[in-house]
Amino acid sequence: MSSRALRRLKGKQRGQEALDLGDLGGESQAAEDEEEEEEPLEDVSCPPSKNHTGRKAKKNKTQKNISNMYELICDAEKSSLEDESEKPEEVHETDDNKDTENTDGPLQEEKSADSLSGAKVKKKKKKKNKKVAMAGTQEDVAEDDIDALLKTIEDTHGLTVLSEESAAADGRPAIYVEHRHLNPETELKRYFGARAVLGDQRPRQRQRQFHRTTWMTIPKDTWPRFSRPGISMSLLHSKDGLHYFTFEHSRDYQQVQYKFMDAVDSMNNNNILTLLLTNPYHLDSLLQLSDVCRIHEDPELARELIERALYSFECSFHPLFSLTSGTCRLDFLRPENRAFYLALYKHMMFLENRGCPRTALEYCKLILSLDPESDPFCMLLLIDFLALRSREYHFILRLYLEWEEHRNLSQLPNFAFSVALCYFHLSQEEDTAPEERVKHRKTADQRLQHALIMFPGLLMPLLHLCTVQPDAAVSSHIFFGPKCQLGQASALAELTSLYVGRNHLLWKEAGVLLWLEECVKEVLLRVDANDPLVEEGLNKRKQRYKSAPRAIHRHVLLSEVKEAIVFLPPDVRAELGMGFDPLPPLDSVTSYTRPERPPVPAPDESTLSLFFRSLLPNFNLQGEPRPEENQEVVQAGRELYPEVNRLMVAMRDVLANIQFQEPPREDQPDRDEEEWN
Repeated sequence: MSSRALRRLKGKQRGQEALDLGDLGGESQAAEDEEEEEEPLEDVSCPPSKNHTGRKAKKNKTQKNISNMYELICDAEKSSLEDESEKPEEVHETDDNKDTENTDGPLQEEKSADSLSGAKVKKKKKKKNKKVAMAGTQEDVAEDDIDALLKTIEDTHGLTVLSEESAAADGRPAIYVEHRHLNPETELKRYFGARAVLGDQRPRQRQRQFHRTTWMTIPKDTWPRFSRPGISMSLLHSKDGLHYFTFEHSRDYQQVQYKFMDAVDSMNNNNILTLLLTNPYHLDSLLQLSDVCRIHEDPELARELIERALYSFECSFHPLFSLTSGTCRLDFLRPENRAFYLALYKHMMFLENRGCPRTALEYCKLILSLDPESDPFCMLLLIDFLALRSREYHFILRLYLEWEEHRNLSQLPNFAFSVALCYFHLSQEEDTAPEERVKHRKTADQRLQHALIMFPGLLMPLLHLCTVQPDAAVSSHIFFGPKCQLGQASALAELTSLYVGRNHLLWKEAGVLLWLEECVKEVLLRVDANDPLVEEGLNKRKQRYKSAPRAIHRHVLLSEVKEAIVFLPPDVRAELGMGFDPLPPLDSVTSYTRPERPPVPAPDESTLSLFFRSLLPNFNLQGEPRPEENQEVVQAGRELYPEVNRLMVAMRDVLANIQFQEPPREDQPDRDEEEWN
């Protein structure tokens, strides 16, 4: 029953009932509770007591959730001072004036409105201070647990962990990959500025193709619309924290691959281009056609084709495959995986030629992390050059110190000379302390002298490419003379020529040449003094470097260093190499094979051949029996073949002796046509 009906039953008129202040106070308290429920709870650890008013409860709620009570004292005092300055006329209520506060309705509404406006200001401050508090708690946890801090750094920055033993004090291994360094625009912006790099990029149109976000390449709107070409990645197995993946080809992609092999056998690049028009993301076609464009001096198109191949690869990655985790492996023995290695290598070389050595160094680390044990492309022969060009001296020194024990990097000429060059550049830095500079210079002298004693055949070719005329005492000495170069093994000559042809530009600086001259003179003194290190280096050169592995030959072919290609073994140079799969391993693991086709006779559409086919329908110029013929027809064809062959020889002689006589010409060719009538 409604309140109006109750009043009529009791005989009371409207407005004669007694005022119930308790109900009014309850309604105001309920309204405040509703306002409190609308705001998100920031601190539930200290609920307001019953004796406090709704306003004080709201004030307690706005306090910060601080794990350490002494953490943000200054911030709390600052916020209290700001609150007092914003509301100078605010009156601090006590529990004694509770009744008067409830009875004063307009004053209560005005104060509640002020408190709401103050709460909005405090919310923004709470969000900012909440981040500081979270950072403070994270630092406290990290100080207690070092391993948790290292794991957090790995997850946030995407670092590559190859081994726990190689981790240094900063928590990062010698070789790690970061996503931000895989983008060449990051390096170009550092050199030329963001305005110069992004100035040519026009604002994107509204109707544009939406591409998948990738790390290695940025898809262009001019590319064909991407559709799954039939490539996928699967996880083979996991062992000791490493995950082994492989790419797989679907049946449709296998058919396209067969067509590609036919186009390669035809030795016609137009057939590959036709195949690529119908299958714009076929990987081997992109790699092969990129080589063709580079040979025809079109590097921009060649680079774009490689980027398109990398985009197709990255779109087919397994969800667990990561470029920067360092725990993902790809077996190089599988042909499906070798295309990814080659695309990364070619993209790295394009970046190096483009003037982005730091980005190329990051891709070099990535290729090495996919199979660091076998290193199928021998990235250790290149990583020092990219590190020196990008001035990452500490990186190459750390890699040498940590990998020398199990990889014997000192036996490679590139590391023997590059480590000494790194110490020399560190000794020339002005920011380094004088004591450290003297120490680095002394270490650089020792390293370079040991490298010259171990690899004496490298000096003269290096000076020749640096256009430096050596001293007569050096060129005529038996240790550095021509006899030293002719007596070294072919594998060692291949390694030294590779280093000289690639790194000679790093030695052309005037200061570096003067330092090299001083070390050469010191080495000659040690050789004349019969230093035992000289005899030890000679014995090592005789025992080692007898033959280079196939991976080094593959690296030399891909590097295209003319000085090193000359020293390749004859069997390697005679082997037919394909641009999409150079020097494949001899023990490849094939998942599917190309079906064999019956031999097709060479077409002969000459007039003589058509004449004999008109006389003898079963005539075959190659002398090979057709599958539908029986044995008797085959035997008859064999008996007929010598006679037909002699007849063809006679016909060739007849055709060769035929002379066509010209028609007789009149003495007066300009006669009037009327005479012919």
